[in-house]
Amino acid sequence: MNLPNSLTLIRIFLIPLLVVVLLTRFPSKEFIGVAIFLAAAFTDWLDGRVARKRGQVTALGVWLDPLADKLLIAAALLALVELRLAPAWMVLIILGRELAVTGLRNIALLQGFSIAVSDLGKVKMGVQVFSVVSLLLGVHYRILGVLGGWALWVVVVFALLSAVQYLREFWIQAGLPVKTRPMRHPLSKLWKQQKTDVPTQR
Repeated sequence: MNLPNSLTLIRIFLIPLLVVVLLTRFPSKEFIGVAIFLAAAFTDWLDGRVARKRGQVTALGVWLDPLADKLLIAAALLALVELRLAPAWMVLIILGRELAVTGLRNIALLQGFSIAVSDLGKVKMGVQVFSVVSLLLGVHYRILGVLGGWALWVVVVFALLSAVQYLREFWIQAGLPVKTRPMRHPLSKLWKQQKTDVPTQR
């Protein structure tokens, strides 16, 4: 386990702590929640930087890093809905996009290629962080709540645009029909081996 992947795991472990803090009633919980959320978001920037600098980009990291980002954002946004700080329908669109992109990534891996994180997706992540922080602090500072609400609208637009971009990239790389590409995902070898080990019933 290299350092970048360890940082990604730390981000995942911070997610339950974030949810517990935000959904527990005690004074100024929003400030603690923001600190935890920003710490987790910082690991997202740091693990990518370390991985590129040290040449430690691994298949596990490429798969795990976006997953950790999605879990972090999903937990934060769902907590905002529970706290009535964000509209449920907007969060539904954002999370629906995340599920769709994750599905495309998994299918791409099964077909033997990967879809890189787009620049628009990276910008969307930054705006999401700003939106979550602003909405939480908006409980104490009204102007931040207004800015966070507008930022959430921007996230919804970016989510839809980046979803189209990922779908286009997948379509270009996969070609038609998709099923003609060989399965090269690491789990596919295990699946094939298990299948051949099963005795034929006559």
